[in-house]
Amino acid sequence: MRLVLDVENSVTWRDGKILNDPFEAGNTLTQIGLVNADNHEELHIVTFDHNEKKDTSGAGHKLVQQVLDMTELLIMHNGSHDLMWIWEAGFEYDGLIWDTLLAEYLLHRGVEKPLSLAAVAEARGLAEQKEDYLSKCIKQGINTNETDLHSLSLYLRADLLTTSELFKAQQRDYADPDSSSLTKVRDITFETCKTLTHMRMHGFRVDIQELGRVRDEFEKEKAEIEERLQEKVRSLMGDTPVNLASPEQKSQVIFSRKPKDKKDWEGLFEFTSTPKEFKEAVKANSETIFKTKAYQCESCYGKGKTYKVKKDGSKYAKPNKCKECDARGFKLMETNQVAGLRFTAPSKEWASNSGFSTSKKQLEKLMVTAKNNNMDDAVRFLGDLMRHSAVSSYITSFVNGIDTYRKPTTSNLHVQLTQSITHTGRFSGRNPNMQNMPRGGTFPIKRVFISRWENGKIMEADFAQLEFRTAAFLAQDKTAMEEIATGFDVHSYTAKVISDAGQPTTRQEAKEHTFAPLFGATGYGRTKAEQAYYTHFIEKYKGIAAWHKKLGEEALRFLKITNVSGRQYAFPDVTRRSSGTPTHFTMIKNYPVQGFATGDVVPVVLNEMHKRLQPMESCLVNTVHDSMVVDVHPEEEEQVIQMVNDMNNDLNDLIEEAYGVTMNVPLLLEAKIGTNWLDTVDV
Repeated sequence: MRLVLDVENSVTWRDGKILNDPFEAGNTLTQIGLVNADNHEELHIVTFDHNEKKDTSGAGHKLVQQVLDMTELLIMHNGSHDLMWIWEAGFEYDGLIWDTLLAEYLLHRGVEKPLSLAAVAEARGLAEQKEDYLSKCIKQGINTNETDLHSLSLYLRADLLTTSELFKAQQRDYADPDSSSLTKVRDITFETCKTLTHMRMHGFRVDIQELGRVRDEFEKEKAEIEERLQEKVRSLMGDTPVNLASPEQKSQVIFSRKPKDKKDWEGLFEFTSTPKEFKEAVKANSETIFKTKAYQCESCYGKGKTYKVKKDGSKYAKPNKCKECDARGFKLMETNQVAGLRFTAPSKEWASNSGFSTSKKQLEKLMVTAKNNNMDDAVRFLGDLMRHSAVSSYITSFVNGIDTYRKPTTSNLHVQLTQSITHTGRFSGRNPNMQNMPRGGTFPIKRVFISRWENGKIMEADFAQLEFRTAAFLAQDKTAMEEIATGFDVHSYTAKVISDAGQPTTRQEAKEHTFAPLFGATGYGRTKAEQAYYTHFIEKYKGIAAWHKKLGEEALRFLKITNVSGRQYAFPDVTRRSSGTPTHFTMIKNYPVQGFATGDVVPVVLNEMHKRLQPMESCLVNTVHDSMVVDVHPEEEEQVIQMVNDMNNDLNDLIEEAYGVTMNVPLLLEAKIGTNWLDTVDV
């Protein structure tokens, strides 16, 4: 039987978040809907825990399991959610699945489109659109098990039938010759969905005390940076109060100018097409900011408030804000010294509604300018600004995120990964997004993750230079392939090229540049010495450069490119520039490398690792980019290490079996193990 399944469950509200997983103590399975995809005659809506009905006899559970036992293909929309709930509820199913959400995502070929069941059905014209009854109830604070049971059942029934229609439409699409290459990727994607669901169910243990210590470290660093920034701001701006959290005031500090009229500011540059026109428009419509010196307000004598006087000469009890100094107690007098760092915005793309953009991307460009011009004070100030933003994000996204989403009863964080967000096919994370962790082995947040077992260990198996090896294989670049075979230290070489160009650089600092050209980076916005490396890369790896050109021609001819795995990326708007290169060239060069490495290779190896861990207590608890994290039982350490060693002998064979691709560049996993995710040593 080909069975369509959908679940409805109650949710928990916490800290403004809706938590809908089965690991929350108050969440329960409300309903399961089942329908035979082939005839729609066998349709069951089974209620387990609703205010109007409960499955106290266990008959509903028995019925669902009987149907699952007859199922050859389980069809779901957002299958990870449904699998997680049925497995956690004790149901057994380990057969083939079809996730209509993931199947649709692959058919979109890297083009971002909505993937909700309602959105996909509307786009395909599959079913009459219904009101999202359940979402409406949840927004009103009505939990799933508190809804009208009849209305909930009708809602579930409609989703089942729509999913069934969608499944049949997708089958026809995959049978089309234009989409047939996607079949292998689709099947591996479905299998990976099951693996990621098991991984999420395992959970990753959080050390609460260590999380508190990491919070304190970040808060201390943040305060120290703020003190340095304010000190520098005072030297740059005089006595003018500045709030660096305000994009407008930050812009004034960096660019030393402010709009004369903020209301019309952004629209002024709509018709400026050259840097000269932009510069003239900025000069005409903004004014230079000068340093200020504060003096005591003569109206309130520095108190910021004044008192009205009664007829008898006595003061009213309640004071008023001093209008002369806006209740600050002081006034500002401009000096003749220009304030701020005096940077110049180069083009209209830098204009923002309050002055000029101070986004991370723009700050990085300004940092390059500062380095190229030996503006040491500006380099330190911009570095502190970016680090302050990063640390603030770490506190909000990771420390607070982990604290919010970990389960109070187990201290486990159930890492949620999605397969349908990125353009390339790599995983993305949520609640919190662990995929956004900084690369490298120094991020303190990793220290809070520990084994669930006393004396257990955390092991991370990380691919060695996966993107570089992938690019060498895809391009068949002889130089890159030789370097991989001989163990050439490419990062040290990068450091040498940049250092020889006049910018002394360490191996660690060079890492961010080594493989950047693989993903379409050209060196624009980098220092002169760094640009020299990007130019050198293309000269050195001529095979990769030629492959990039070939990809561009393929995109221009077919409006899409097909990777060796069969995964496709569409570029419906690509055109040829006057230079001969295609538009979207960065993405055209980036997608195949990142897609094959982390969208195709990593899932295959992740699935195999999960399979080999099945007889053990040790289990997968996370995966980040090109690494896999295992919680190792204290009695299985040698066994898990041996498993990684054994897998290294099979990696290329696994890829060939999955995609029919014979890789002539060796893949390699390197393992580290320790008492927590950060403090690990090579094994």
